[in-house]
Order: sequence, then structure tokens, then C-alpha cells
Amino acid sequence: MNPNLDKLQPYPFTKLQALKAGLQPARNPHIALSIGEPKHAPPQFVHSELLAHLDKIAAYPLTKGLELLRQTIADWLSVRFQLTGVCADTQVLPVNGTREALFAFAQATVSPRSKVLIPNPFYQIYEGAALLAGAEPHFINCLASANFKPDFNAIPESAWQQCELLYLCSPGNPTGALLELDDFQQLIELADRYDFTIASDECYSELYFDENTPPAGLLQACEQMGRGDYRRCVVFHSLSKRSNLPGLRSGFVAGDAQLLEKFLLYRTYHGCAMPLPNQYASIAAWRDEEHVRENRALYRQKFAAVLDVLDGCLEVQKPQASFYLWPRVGDGEQFARELYRQQNISVLPGAFLARESDGVNPGQEYVRIALVATLEECVDAAQRIGEFCRQN
Repeated sequence: MNPNLDKLQPYPFTKLQALKAGLQPARNPHIALSIGEPKHAPPQFVHSELLAHLDKIAAYPLTKGLELLRQTIADWLSVRFQLTGVCADTQVLPVNGTREALFAFAQATVSPRSKVLIPNPFYQIYEGAALLAGAEPHFINCLASANFKPDFNAIPESAWQQCELLYLCSPGNPTGALLELDDFQQLIELADRYDFTIASDECYSELYFDENTPPAGLLQACEQMGRGDYRRCVVFHSLSKRSNLPGLRSGFVAGDAQLLEKFLLYRTYHGCAMPLPNQYASIAAWRDEEHVRENRALYRQKFAAVLDVLDGCLEVQKPQASFYLWPRVGDGEQFARELYRQQNISVLPGAFLARESDGVNPGQEYVRIALVATLEECVDAAQRIGEFCRQN
């Protein structure tokens, strides 16, 4: 067996199950706010496209994907991030969801004993990808004092020199914090200076509150710097959160053509081509924005209602984007354990999403609350959390 497997920690939800083991929860209906799985209804027209192309399961799909899908993605990117000249043939690659691609990208681009820089707290795939590539994770704390953005100025020169890959997540999981265009541009300059690749996980980019100010993206920063080749930069996008299609396992990677050429070679051997019915369904989803606007409206409604109930009960602020709340609760593990026992509500301790770095675990005092349940369930959960806080 690969000895690096022994370096992997249990997944956060495995830890949560262990934390709740043996507890007898209250008789209230259980409300799961721990897993970031969208629960809004998927678009019906995507179902129709999927069914209309089921006969195509008789054919092997190409790893590179359908030309029409790549062009649809290139068109979406160009409109969403004000890009010019995205090449669908060389700068776009469909993938089976961003989770699979974020992991695989490190295997294709990182050499053993190098460093992979990771925001802390983080999506655990980044760490696992680095470890199984034989690299060393270097964690960048995201603290309240910096509005939960990674403190890039705290990274020592030696870490930059050994870095081969930097993972970013904006909007951030679990904090909802955003990187701005000047943040991305600072990192692009550092990538040029130290010769590393930036992998920007932007799977929450379409979940924001102000329709007139969508979050910035890495390729957008490249465009404004006159870097139409997107050198050293790749972005990861998904239909899971944008279109409530987590089970479709559909996303894409876009950016530097030289990197994607090698990544395509890796994926050809890896055997991870997207089934053709999924590709046609994805084309329909990327072409439509109305259902995405409706999705954002539902989240705006839930955030407004929940934060109104929690006002004065919990130390929590509205995030800049995403569907998570990141309240400071003292001891996150104890809070999650007792909330489940007393109110039958599941939330995720922030410590399970972070690692100790520079003497601190930046998730220790927090929990992640995913507002993915129905509006009624979210309001019910907020009322029960408020009651829990007042009693404890």
C-alpha cells in the first residue's frame, strides 16, 4: 500500500459521527446543517436533457469532453468573468465534479517533497491530494483579524521557494470570505517569482447576495493583467452548488493551456471521462442563468431569516458569499456535541476543517453551519440554536 495513506486523517464527517457516538439526542426532528449538500430542487430541464440522451451510454465518452460542452463553458466563463479569447479546445476541460479534479490536479503537477500551500481551515481534499502526491502541506491561517482571508504575508520565504502548488478557495469554505482582484494579482506575481501553480477552487462563486457585484475570479485577475494565456493559473467550477446538481458530478477546469495539456494526458490514463448524458445535461445547465438567480434568491431569504433569529444569541456575521455560517462559539466540538444532544441539530466543528499551524487551530472556536435545508427547517434550527445558547 502507498505509505502516504497512513498520513491521511479521518474525513470530517467521520469525526463528527465519532463525536456524536453514544449520545441520545432530543426528540425534536433531526436537522442536518453539517454537510454542504445543496437541497434546493435541481432544474427540471436538466432532468429532461439527461433522459433525452440516455441512449448515449452505449458509447465511450472522450476524456476531453464534447466540443459543444467545452465551448458552452468557455462562453459562460467569458460572460461571467469578462474574459476575451478563452480557447475551448485548449483552455477548458470538463471534469467529474471539482472534488475529483482538485485531488487529481496535485497528482499530475506536484513532485515529491515539495510544498503545497493550503488555506486553513480548508476543504480536506487539498490536504489529502498533497499528501498522496508525496508533498508537504503548508497551512495558511485564515483568522477573524484578517476577515478570514489567508495571511499570505505570514508565509516564510523558504515556503514560497519550495511551493509547487497553491490551493485557493474563494468564496471560502467554511468562512465565506472572498479574495479580491488585487489579492489574486498579488499571488500571480508571487507565482511568477517562485514558479508555482495556482489552483483556485471557485465552486461557490455563484452563491452571492448582491446581483450587481459577483465575486471576482483568478482568470479575471489574469485578464486585467493582460495575461490571456492564464499562465500558471487554473480555476475549478462546478454545477453542484450553482445548479443544485451534486449528484451529476459535473464541473470543469480552465486556464493555462500547457498545464491542461498535461492534465488531460493524466486524466486519459486515470479513466475519468464524463458520461455523455451528463455532458448534454451540463450544456443545458451552463446555458441558463435564470435558475441560478432563483437559487441565490432562496439563499438570501434563508440568511435573512436565520440571522434575524440568531441576532443577539450567537456571535455570527453574514458571510460575503457561499451558503455557510461560521459562528464563534468557544469550544466548537463541545458546542456541536451538546447541540446535537439537546436539540438534535448537526453542525460541524471548525476544528475538523483545520489543522494546528503557528500554534493555533483557527477552527477550534467555530462551527460550520450549512444553510442547505428548507427555509422552514433553517428557521426552526435557528430558533432551537437560540434556545440552546440561552440555556447554556
